[in-house]
Amino acid sequence: MSENKPKVAFICVHNSCRSQIAEALGKHFTSDVFESYSAGTETKPQINQDAVRLIKDIYGIDMEKTQYSKLITDIPEVDVVITMGCNVECPWLPSRYREDWGLDDPTGKSDEEFRKVIAIIELKIKELRQKIIEKQIL
Repeated sequence: MSENKPKVAFICVHNSCRSQIAEALGKHFTSDVFESYSAGTETKPQINQDAVRLIKDIYGIDMEKTQYSKLITDIPEVDVVITMGCNVECPWLPSRYREDWGLDDPTGKSDEEFRKVIAIIELKIKELRQKIIEKQIL
């Protein structure tokens, strides 16, 4: 891939859980193909602590060291927008491609529910990586 990798934004309202997980896993699994960012229309003072704990436990990634809650105005222009499933409240960003993953927010739910969402995000990120490599999008 060229030095100019596509930029992918994972977007939800609060930028504290699903989009942060997606940014972490995007950086972990696909940094060779695209740059990962996350953002929302509102921010939280900290990333969801269950997400932080489980991502550290499963992947050895400390999201609090490399990420923070950001507004959509805090990230660069992007090529791809992935919304996490925020229905009518989903923030809009200009992009060349967009997709909604329709994920339920696991905040306040069991570790099992978190792990299910994390596994789906990992799978979808790997699928997105393949779509970009095969030029099915962009």
